[in-house]
Amino acid sequence: MRPVISKVPRHIGLILDGNRRFAKKLMLKPWKGHEWGKKKLEKVLEWCSEINLKELTVYAFSVENINRPKEELDHLMKIFKNAYDDVANDPRINERGIKINFIGHTYLFPKDVQESMKNLMEKTKNNKKHIVNFAMAYGGRDEIVDATRKIAEMVKDGKLDPKDIDKKTVSDNLYVKSEPDMIIRTGGEKRSSNFLCYQSAYSEWFYLEKMWPEFEKEDFLECLKEYSKRKRKFGR
Repeated sequence: MRPVISKVPRHIGLILDGNRRFAKKLMLKPWKGHEWGKKKLEKVLEWCSEINLKELTVYAFSVENINRPKEELDHLMKIFKNAYDDVANDPRINERGIKINFIGHTYLFPKDVQESMKNLMEKTKNNKKHIVNFAMAYGGRDEIVDATRKIAEMVKDGKLDPKDIDKKTVSDNLYVKSEPDMIIRTGGEKRSSNFLCYQSAYSEWFYLEKMWPEFEKEDFLECLKEYSKRKRKFGR
């Protein structure tokens, strides 16, 4: 049964914060929290399907996370690879028309993880009903810098007049073109942490105290109900 939401957003951003603190609370190794977090994301993807969400962008791994302890990183890389391979072999992805993108400096990942990412994007590239963007080794400032470089190259090659550069030019050269209507961050922190800096200018933000593995369907629906009540003015 589909939940009844009066105003379903087109695009939701998720900041998955609190996996390590959740594991610490249970006196477990940090990567156990990430394993719980992976299972929670699988459930969230189902909830998004139930409300017929068009686009979801998941902040799964920041570019700063590369500096985490080697043992934790090694376990994380295994979790990522296994998760992406499982999704690639799940027939529901194509049945539901889900296109998977990976955004960020993915070249920083081990080769086998990069191959799993490429395989999943290739398998889903023609799907058009839903989009899931995984932000991996991602940073919002890096995204803007990369977009600026693309625009500078177009100017250098004579393909773009500097006078014609506008907000749409910038947006068209970002990893993610659309703007999230709402962003949910778990883990109790109240900051954006370099997530979709340009695109989130007018997003509705929801900060939850719960750690990511503790996030439940009623929390998700409560955020959606609150979003439905908010009047978005876009600076007007």
